[in-house]
Amino acid sequence: MTGKLYLIPSPLGDCPIDNVIPVYIKHIINTIDIYIAEDVRTVRRYLKKAGIVKPVDELIFLILNEHTHGAEIGKLLNPLLEGKNIGLVSEAGVPAIADPGADIVRLAHEKNIDVIPLTGPSSILLAMMASGLNGQNFAFAGYLPVQKNDRIKQIRHLEKKSETENQTQIFIEAPYRNQHLITDIVDNCNPNTYLCIACDITLHTEYIKTKQIKDWNKNIPDINKRPAIFLIHKF
Repeated sequence: MTGKLYLIPSPLGDCPIDNVIPVYIKHIINTIDIYIAEDVRTVRRYLKKAGIVKPVDELIFLILNEHTHGAEIGKLLNPLLEGKNIGLVSEAGVPAIADPGADIVRLAHEKNIDVIPLTGPSSILLAMMASGLNGQNFAFAGYLPVQKNDRIKQIRHLEKKSETENQTQIFIEAPYRNQHLITDIVDNCNPNTYLCIACDITLHTEYIKTKQIKDWNKNIPDINKRPAIFLIHKF
């Protein structure tokens, strides 16, 4: 019998665990001895904070990040094939959404391993919920290009797509480039296009506002170095 791959959510930042992580997950983490993580230090701290009983030093941590490729990813599944359960933990939020965990989940399905998703915070879905934009049809575009000209071109493309397909466009940026992205959006989108900025979701500094571009132009918030989600829709 193969083990189960549990997709374990984690907080989006420094906030009380009980605010965002269901109590039953504390029981589940105490039945797992092997974890797949992007950053072991982050997961160790999280498990301690979540109330794991077993000493963290006795757990096994496997690394899955941008440097893990091909056959190395497949080897991470070996304990599952031996009948042991594994917990896949994202750096923040839910695994496999804007996260390298999707590769291991796909391989688990190919090997007929049960994948168990657990409830937790997703910054993408929480931002969509709070935006007031079209939640019936939306798309996540990930990170936009770093080069300014390419970034502007992509912003205009996503704005046009939102209008022609009546589809909310969601994207993110490295926190230290937030202000550059907001400026490019405001300078290049139609004044009537809606922009939602959702920052520090679930934290005590949470900021979520939806306005038309013409209104953002009057008051651009300073969210430098704060994790944020951006949504645009031209109706």
